[in-house]
Amino acid sequence: MRSVIFDLDGTLADTSGDLLAAANHCFREMGHGDVLIHGQDAGVALRGGRMMLTHGLKRVGAYSEDTVNDYYPVLLEAYAQDIDTHTVFYPGALEAVDALQAAGYGVGICTNKPEGLADLLLTRLGVRDRFVSLVGADTLPVRKPDPEPLREAARRAGGHPDHCVLIGDSDTDRNTARAAGVPSVLVTFGPSGEDMAALEPEALLHHFDDLPEIVSGLIGVAA
Repeated sequence: MRSVIFDLDGTLADTSGDLLAAANHCFREMGHGDVLIHGQDAGVALRGGRMMLTHGLKRVGAYSEDTVNDYYPVLLEAYAQDIDTHTVFYPGALEAVDALQAAGYGVGICTNKPEGLADLLLTRLGVRDRFVSLVGADTLPVRKPDPEPLREAARRAGGHPDHCVLIGDSDTDRNTARAAGVPSVLVTFGPSGEDMAALEPEALLHHFDDLPEIVSGLIGVAA
C-alpha cells in the first residue's frame, strides 16, 4: 500500500496563533510582556517551542540556554491548556485528506510536535480519526530530519516506507524525505512559502485541490 504522510504545523493547519500565545505566556512570567507578534512571528512559531523562546529572548537581550530549558515545560503546559483557540486548517486540507483516503492511500502524520500534544490538538479539532498514524517528536528515540519517524508513520498507516510521500513546509521536511529516499511536496501558502522552491522538492503545492493529482504523479496510484 502507498501512503501520504503530512507534517502538521504549517502544513495541514496554521497553529501559529496558539503557539505564540503560549510563548508570550512565558515571556510575561519572565517580566518581558508579550514579545512575539501574531502574524509577524508566525514563521518562528512553526519552528517549535524552543525556537520561539530562543528568538524572543534574543529580541529582548535576555537569551540563555538555561532559560530556554527552564521555560520549555512551562510553554508546553500553557499550550496544552489553550491549544485550539486560534488554530485553523488551511483551505482544502481536510477535503484533500478525504480524497486521498478515498483513492486508497494510507494517510498519516509525522510531526516534530510532541505526540501527546498533536493527538490532543487533532482530537479537540474533531479530526483525529481521519489519520491512521501519528508519529510525534517523542514517539521514537529520534525525530525529523531523521528518516525513521517518516518510515514509521508510513508503516503505521499501512504502507511500505519506500512507497510514501511527505507533505511539509520546511527544510526539515525536505531533508527527512531525502534521507528516507522518498519524494517531498512542500506547501507555498505558509509563512515561509516563498522560500520553498529553493529547497528543490519534487513538487510544490499551491492549493490542496491539486494534491491528489500531484501524489499520483509522484508515487502512483495506491495499491
